[in-house]
Amino acid sequence: MVSVLSSYYEKFLATGEVKCIDEEIPFEIPQGWEWCRFGSLMINRDSERIPLSVAQRQTLKKVYDYYGASGVIDKVDKYLFDKDLLLIGEDGANLINRSTPIAFIAKGKYWVNNHAHVLDVCGGLNLAYIALFINAISLVNYVTGTAQPKMNQEKMNSILVTVPPISEQARIVNQIESLQPLIIRYDKAQSELNILNTSVKEQLKKSILQEAIQGHLVPQIVEEGTAEELLAEIRKEKKRLVNEGKLKKSALNDSIIFKGDDNKYWEKIGKEVCCIDDEMPFEIPETWAWVRLNDICSYIQRGKSPKYSLIRKYPVIAQKCNQWSGFSIDKAQFIEPSTLMSYSEERLLQDGDLMWNSTGLGTLGRMAIYRSSLNPYGIAVADSHVTVIRALKQFVLPKYLYYYFSSNTVQSVIEDKADGSTKQKELSTATIKSYILPLPPFAEQQRIVAKVEELASIMSR
Repeated sequence: MVSVLSSYYEKFLATGEVKCIDEEIPFEIPQGWEWCRFGSLMINRDSERIPLSVAQRQTLKKVYDYYGASGVIDKVDKYLFDKDLLLIGEDGANLINRSTPIAFIAKGKYWVNNHAHVLDVCGGLNLAYIALFINAISLVNYVTGTAQPKMNQEKMNSILVTVPPISEQARIVNQIESLQPLIIRYDKAQSELNILNTSVKEQLKKSILQEAIQGHLVPQIVEEGTAEELLAEIRKEKKRLVNEGKLKKSALNDSIIFKGDDNKYWEKIGKEVCCIDDEMPFEIPETWAWVRLNDICSYIQRGKSPKYSLIRKYPVIAQKCNQWSGFSIDKAQFIEPSTLMSYSEERLLQDGDLMWNSTGLGTLGRMAIYRSSLNPYGIAVADSHVTVIRALKQFVLPKYLYYYFSSNTVQSVIEDKADGSTKQKELSTATIKSYILPLPPFAEQQRIVAKVEELASIMSR
């Protein structure tokens, strides 16, 4: 390749054709260096590779290294090569994500399978320099396939390589090798810093949520009223819904939680009064109130076991749809369309419904908010492992409830609240309905949610 009047040209010896390759040149190089195609610099020895199956290798003694696309993967009792050669991964995701070096030098006696290209250098080239170069560049433009990325010989041979004088190649390799201990130390320090940053963010998030649900994140404003006034409005609304036949009469059997003269918390249900001081996780502002979840909701019910179908019409929200990162319809399966009639109207998910994973290890207690805007199918139902919580949204923000149930106060003891064996824990509907939680005035709920979202946005930068 030659540079003429600041443009680069490539001449093909077989045909004599000359063409401009300026668009392929990624950067300028020092005087005395050259751009060359990889294939013109290297001697390909791929034809000497022989793959051995796992079964074949199991019968062999472990003596010589057996190489694959990303390095040594086994040992065998025979070898194919007895010379330092350059190996470059031929296939696999590492061609794209580069989690390990794609080019490496094999030394001594060894065997190579058909997942790594085997290459020798022509005179005037430093093998280690070529390895450094290949590991330094992106190979995306030379890879075919997405499910199984592959770099065949033709693509590899077309890679443009910068070639300095041989003495300079050696100086570059020596300089990189001298810096390698520092690079390793930096990489380790960076990894530790990344872990620390993640840990700090997670701890900070937990602290913010804890401050929020205890009334410490935003100030209380007298003009916003009290939770007691809010509860009176909620009881009035529930009575109206009962009169209209939209709620059962039992929905009016609310509990009243109050602090007695003895400074203990008591709960009154009907004529019965009992001390519930041991249920209180912390103190709350005077304008707040402790309530049972059922008293501020119009619907709390576990979903039901569906009859599944391949017809993608009515999605079923399962535990895997509910992640701490949010609700995802992409992981949903679908019910048999004809069975939709067996679902009462209240079982059809509504915007803002809380979906609480109620069974299983690792998924128990995970929650998401249903967003109809994320469901292109319009209608959705929950399966029997998810409990649907429908708050009276004009009085209680679903996002506030979500923050409470995702807080350490709830999540740290979620398994203690569950019934069943160690292998199959379960949050019963009765347990969920009786969950106790702190309720601020509605305007304060709005300010809490806004503040948490503001801080979350800052932390994500």
